[in-house]
Amino acid sequence: MENYKEMYIELMRAVETALETLIEAQRKCEEMYLRCGEGGQDEDEK
Repeated sequence: MENYKEMYIELMRAVETALETLIEAQRKCEEMYLRCGEGGQDEDEK
């Protein structure tokens, strides 16, 4: 286990990617929620 720095960097990159994915999913869901509030129903529910 000599490459702790390399392992750490790899892990942090993966964590950053995961966080970006979760944040984007949250934004999309918030937009869907707001659209539902405006029209009463989402397009999929009609």
